[in-house]
Amino acid sequence: MVQSLDKPSTPTLADSAQESTTKPKDGPSDASTASSNAATQPTLTGPQHLLNSTKGYDVPGRASLDSLSSDLGRPSLSSEGNRSVFSLAQNYHAGHSSESLDTAYSADLTLPPIQLPPIQHLPHHNQDSDSDEMYGQDADQEQSAAEQAEEGSIIVDSDDLGTDDGYGTDTNTTASTSLAESVREFIYENGRRYHKFREGMYNFPNDDVEQQREDMKHQMVKLLCGKLYFAPLDKPQQVLDIGTGTGIWAIEMADEFVTAEVLGVDLSPHQPDWVPPNVKFMIDDVESPWLHPRNHFDYIHSRHTVMAIKDWPRLMRRAQECMRPGGWFEMQEVYHFPISANNSMPPDHPIARYWSLINEGLERLGVDFHAVAGGKLADKMRDAGFENVTERVLQIPIGTWPKNKVLKTVGLYWRTILLDGIQAIALGPLTRGLGWSQSDVEMLLIEVRKAYKDNSCLLYMPFHIIYGQKPA
Repeated sequence: MVQSLDKPSTPTLADSAQESTTKPKDGPSDASTASSNAATQPTLTGPQHLLNSTKGYDVPGRASLDSLSSDLGRPSLSSEGNRSVFSLAQNYHAGHSSESLDTAYSADLTLPPIQLPPIQHLPHHNQDSDSDEMYGQDADQEQSAAEQAEEGSIIVDSDDLGTDDGYGTDTNTTASTSLAESVREFIYENGRRYHKFREGMYNFPNDDVEQQREDMKHQMVKLLCGKLYFAPLDKPQQVLDIGTGTGIWAIEMADEFVTAEVLGVDLSPHQPDWVPPNVKFMIDDVESPWLHPRNHFDYIHSRHTVMAIKDWPRLMRRAQECMRPGGWFEMQEVYHFPISANNSMPPDHPIARYWSLINEGLERLGVDFHAVAGGKLADKMRDAGFENVTERVLQIPIGTWPKNKVLKTVGLYWRTILLDGIQAIALGPLTRGLGWSQSDVEMLLIEVRKAYKDNSCLLYMPFHIIYGQKPA
């Protein structure tokens, strides 16, 4: 049975905007914490696509390489199946510090020039009087950002509605070195870098700029939700992260559940070298047959994959097969077509036209842009045999129009993420799917960039959290 939290019977968003209140959807406000860590030396395994990652930029929540002990061992190689797997787990120190999530990520992440409040002062429902000192006694601050986003009470700010390094090893064989090189091959289109392994399965770049944007998306979601997951987990021991990207979610999950083994799967080998000892990464295509054992995982997580997955029912069937009875599968996906809280965005609005073209291009490439809308993923999860299926929907504002200071910051994050990714999102669907030239795409983007800086339409995107349980 799908449980969906209905939108409350309240004035419309447009009416509420005029009264300095808006009413979006529902969402939880719990906060969870994880720790940032020291690091470890990689152990590389897998004969088909062996990795020897040398990626050098910092991932938020990771200790800097300068802080590592100097007695790290050297990596060893072994064989495990026919997928590329590497574990960076030899000298990760058990006595690492346990600073809060926000401290872990805010120290490293490069963000727009704003002063962010630490998460311990966010006005969540269980917050103490420190939040009053931080934000004042305004009525809109008495409600947490997550409560406003989910329960339908985002308050509009009337003053802001205008325009607005890896170690070498002497144990590598010639075959394994060649193998590592093959999985690290890339292709270049229109000045952007794309994955070579399973070429064409993912239609968006994987270069450094895009990786940094993905990390910012993680911080934005964590700021909005205050937690890494929503399913009612009870000390999971085997965790799978589908489409792990830079691996930031998998790393923080491994910090939170130190006895768990966390496996992140992605098409591109751009995960960091220095990770907790209970993290591994595998280079694989989740839409190819899975090699994981049956009844193995306690929790499977997928986020920001809605514009990549082509066969959702097949993915859910495989997830259930590889999940232990009683385990949970959770998806966190943004529905990218913007909605106007005051119903003022016309059909020919530059942003509306942009996302309509993205939808058309992805459809030509076999991807359902609207897969997350209207409870469809929840229905597919139920059809795959999951029980206790729950869907929660939060609203992510685009821009700084909310009055709540946390939601205003979330909106600034999200607008920055969309603007930074405006070309990366468009190039694949429009050039591969619709046959456009790069110059045609760039001409389209001029007006879209301008439109994103205008707050008057009170734009937001729904963020769907869907989770279900395999029958015991």
